[in-house]
Amino acid sequence: MPESNAGARDDRNQSYWFHILAQNTPAARNLHAAKLVAKARQQGDRVGIVCDTMQHAQELDDLLWNFSPEAFIPHGIVPDSATTCTDPVGILLCPPVAEDWDTVIILSATLPADADRFKRLALVAHNDEAVLAQARSHFKQLRALGIEPRVHDLRKR
Repeated sequence: MPESNAGARDDRNQSYWFHILAQNTPAARNLHAAKLVAKARQQGDRVGIVCDTMQHAQELDDLLWNFSPEAFIPHGIVPDSATTCTDPVGILLCPPVAEDWDTVIILSATLPADADRFKRLALVAHNDEAVLAQARSHFKQLRALGIEPRVHDLRKR
């Protein structure tokens, strides 16, 4: 790890994951993100899901409303940085603030500039060439920050 990042992160308390799905649909990507949200919530985490469009945010909103018949996942859409999210899960249309979220799930085209400040960061890519190219770019950006993310390549199962 580069010396310049040593004070910015405590690796014992942080984890960075890439999830590459075998499926090639955005719906599979959303469903995988919802499963990650449920798992993080079971651990007591506040979760931010970063997406690019209101349409995508509404798709995630619908999915989280209906995800589990046994347990509702309280969440809200955060359209901009001026909006405060009081729910334990936020669907973000703006860059996440590291201090606000325990786990951040990236479904957007842009990796937050301060990605090295998050406690847990998960990037989810479905098996689509454009999305995989975007994921490779995110991977390189994390490496430039001194982060070696763990990769779960579900295509190999």
